[in-house]
Amino acid sequence: MDSAAVIHASPAVLGDEREARTRRWVAVNFTAPAPSAGHWVALFSPADFGKPWHILVLADLFGGIRVLLQYMFANASPSFMSSGSGNMSFLLINQRSDYAFGLFSGGKDNPKLIAVSNKISFANPKAPVFPRLAQGKEWNEMAVTWTSGYNINEAYPFVEWRMKGEENSKRTPAGTLTYTRRQLCGKPANAEGYRDPGFIHTAFLKDLWPNREYDETSEYRICSHSSVYNPVVTIMSILLFFRYLYQIAHELPDGTVVRGKSSSFRASPFPGQDSLQRVVVFGDMGLGQSDGSNELAGFQPGAQVTMDRLIKDLPNYDAVFHIGDLSYANGFLALPRSVGSVHRADRAHRLQGVVHGGKDTGGFYNGNDSRGECGVPAETYFYVPAEENRGKFWYASDYGMFRFCVGDTEHDWRPGSEQHAFLERCFASADRKHQPWLVFAAHRPLGYSSNDYYAQEGSFAEPMGRALQGLTRAWTTWTGGIRRRRGNSSSSSSYSGTASGTIHIVAGTGGAKLRSYAAGPWPQWSVARDESFGYVKLTASDHSMLRVEFIHSDDGAAHDAFTISRDYKDVLACTVDSCAPHTLAS
Repeated sequence: MDSAAVIHASPAVLGDEREARTRRWVAVNFTAPAPSAGHWVALFSPADFGKPWHILVLADLFGGIRVLLQYMFANASPSFMSSGSGNMSFLLINQRSDYAFGLFSGGKDNPKLIAVSNKISFANPKAPVFPRLAQGKEWNEMAVTWTSGYNINEAYPFVEWRMKGEENSKRTPAGTLTYTRRQLCGKPANAEGYRDPGFIHTAFLKDLWPNREYDETSEYRICSHSSVYNPVVTIMSILLFFRYLYQIAHELPDGTVVRGKSSSFRASPFPGQDSLQRVVVFGDMGLGQSDGSNELAGFQPGAQVTMDRLIKDLPNYDAVFHIGDLSYANGFLALPRSVGSVHRADRAHRLQGVVHGGKDTGGFYNGNDSRGECGVPAETYFYVPAEENRGKFWYASDYGMFRFCVGDTEHDWRPGSEQHAFLERCFASADRKHQPWLVFAAHRPLGYSSNDYYAQEGSFAEPMGRALQGLTRAWTTWTGGIRRRRGNSSSSSSYSGTASGTIHIVAGTGGAKLRSYAAGPWPQWSVARDESFGYVKLTASDHSMLRVEFIHSDDGAAHDAFTISRDYKDVLACTVDSCAPHTLAS
């Protein structure tokens, strides 16, 4: 420690006991002798380090980091290099523990702790936070999940909700889950990376009306930055459509109610309903820091720009699908990525579903992608409408004209397996007359990826993907209007008429580092490539037309798009051995 170095954070107490704020800004002021570019400020939790700092702070994420959450270099404050004093702002989230800031010299590779700040805490660390919506098992059911510090014997969790326009609210009780160190399967998740997850509550709001719309102008406060130490708040008025208002809450033994933030959602359209329906799909996002800070791994360089774009684009989509690698916590569960990446995108809408990825569990491949998490945090934090239990992360989800059949690449789906039988049922039960848009979603590519990693296998193939060839056939030709593209073209292609296979889209550009395309010949089946951060948007305007777009995160433009046009007669007009065996044509 250096007696001439000082660091101070304010306010020391965030919010008050009556509110349930998820995030709060904290101002950090610091002074260091002999200022240099190697000075940096780091956020820790809990504030009492408990171990020597050199064990806690390593440049390698997979080394010994236990509590380091995020950091900024001191010279982000312009006055620091000339005066030795600086200031900056951090955005803290409520993780049911206190915080402290450390001032370091020596850069990240040779860090030396020279000062520690005062402790900072939320006034009510147990408050209900992080509400997240998900489709229930039925189309007219919404699952509301959130996190708190209240066990069921301390307070009763419930959701208070009502239809917009009604005066009286109803209460729906919630179930409570958690997990412990012993339920995790390896290091670092069950050792130095472990963090008490709190308690996760889920309530099911049932018998919802289809997506009848109400117009209301609301304000979203979007934080941008003229510099990392001077946050600028921009007010943007947008048009919201919603049907229900809801609020998460807990009733204490004395009758006092602790409430979370009020929010709203619109229920699903009736299965087969003919209306404008827009679904956003992305994977591999992780979490960027909206306060301009960094986290030590630096593995999600595009996460924040994608999230900002999703928030700006809220009026233009209705539901969200996250198709795997949800958190990138990599076993260090103190990092705020385990719950941070998805729920922020469904403030006015809802999460249609999530998918397991290798970073979430990695079970089938006998690897350690999840660094000991083994699916436990993902299955606890996020509800999915699985048929039997949430450990079997495959399910069906109906949304208007869409039928989603969701697979779990981290579990066996070879012929004869339980998951293969489910997928066969899901495809076969799709009512293609009323739900023409049958979408299969899974995390790992199904044998069709131009990624260099999969190309190294010699056939551009994921071993598990070959097991589904009988259910999802790679498209070869489409009869009708078709224009094939080779390259990064913004011109649209149109596919119409009878199909002899499926179209594959790899949408793993949510925010994690992008891999390069494989060298060598461009495979004939690869139509378009785009090495940019972004997400896919599916827009069904009616039963005969589906538009698929790749939206760039940086400018919000559709840099690639195609349309599918087909009538129900096209499903029935297959020739023998050319159409999928599990449709109404069979």
